Amino acid sequence: MADFGISAGQFVAVVWDKSSPVEALKDLVDKLQALTGDEGRVSVENINQLLQSAHKESSFDIILSGIIPGSTTLHSAEILAEMARILRPSGCLFLKEPVETAVVNNSKVKTASKLCSALTLSGLVEVKELQREFLSPEEIQSVREHLGYHSDSLLSVQITGKKPNFEVGSSSQLKLSTTKKSSGKPAVDPAAAKLWTLSANDMEDESVDLIDSDELLDPEDMKKPDPASLRAASCGEGKKRKACKNCTCGLAEELEKEKLRDPISSLPKSACGNCYLGDAFRCASCPYLGMPAFRPGEKVLLSDSSLNDA
Repeated sequence: MADFGISAGQFVAVVWDKSSPVEALKDLVDKLQALTGDEGRVSVENINQLLQSAHKESSFDIILSGIIPGSTTLHSAEILAEMARILRPSGCLFLKEPVETAVVNNSKVKTASKLCSALTLSGLVEVKELQREFLSPEEIQSVREHLGYHSDSLLSVQITGKKPNFEVGSSSQLKLSTTKKSSGKPAVDPAAAKLWTLSANDMEDESVDLIDSDELLDPEDMKKPDPASLRAASCGEGKKRKACKNCTCGLAEELEKEKLRDPISSLPKSACGNCYLGDAFRCASCPYLGMPAFRPGEKVLLSDSSLNDA
């Protein structure tokens, strides 16, 4: 009992199953009641009824499961999570369970490493293996009878885990520093600051030489530039002159003036080249549809009499 650290006034839960010998269970409970005293309490729970027992969270200081001599109890993930829930913060769980020494696929019996991982996933910390020993002949027989499992590579391990010293969902106020943090900027030397400061009085000081900005310009800078020199190297190049998008060199305006001066270019464009032959050769969407035949490049003008006759 000293290995479990049980003392007077503590609340202890003993979890048993159908493989637990009755006399061994009674003997264990008597010893625990002597250790906890009148101020403590020892509760006995069947592992199959633990989820329905509706214990309040943080009810026990210590939980012992499968510890009864001769027991071969298996712990599911749901049972381990329930044990972690009803443990008080900093409370301890001690369990004993048969494990496989080799990995067996689809086995109901876990390995020792998987059992430790299951305790960790249930929310316990400081999970460690305390003891490992071979199963007694009675325990081997119990595994076969109560678990329906046959294997020659089983061991019995005792593992402990501790609940963190806080409850699930608990909150705590963070202690934030109220001291004013430095801006991180380096200190400025007053002498250096005064050296680079120019006031209005310094403008009248004869010792201060001010440069006239006009003297920085050469005569070539004052000449008006040639518009042709402002064009980009690739502006208007190629067989067809075309202004750039957002043209600023004047090429767009120049091309627009040329378009207005050329009457032929202002005429509707022919897609097939047969518009001048007459309606018999024109498309349904031809811009010259309804006009008489004409020579290529000739601008067709209809008289008022022709329009009235139409």
